[in-house]
Amino acid sequence: MEFIGKDKIKALMNPGVISRQLLSPGNSSSKRVTITEVHLEPGASQPRHIHDASEQTWYAVQGKGKLLLADNAEQEFSAGDVVRFEDKDVHGLLNDGDTEFVYISVTAPPIDFGYAYKESKN
Repeated sequence: MEFIGKDKIKALMNPGVISRQLLSPGNSSSKRVTITEVHLEPGASQPRHIHDASEQTWYAVQGKGKLLLADNAEQEFSAGDVVRFEDKDVHGLLNDGDTEFVYISVTAPPIDFGYAYKESKN
């Protein structure tokens, strides 16, 4: 068993975005997944990007937004929806709602997302 106390959960931050690393290479020995809780303020976004060798599944917990996909495509994404991106799938998110958007991300194999954020804190 591996227990991760709240004091071991790092928050990574960009303007309008907080990404809580619930299970990550920084606090876990898991070789299979990273689990992240992501909060976006209204108007905030995560730009389109890809992961070369990891797939991601997102579960929308709160709010509504738009998935930012390849070829400038967009798709509605709201609380209760689930989406899975294969490795190399273009994906991002825009919170175009008027409340905070929250989703849970499961990434396999794990990624240390520190490279994608400007700030971090425990």
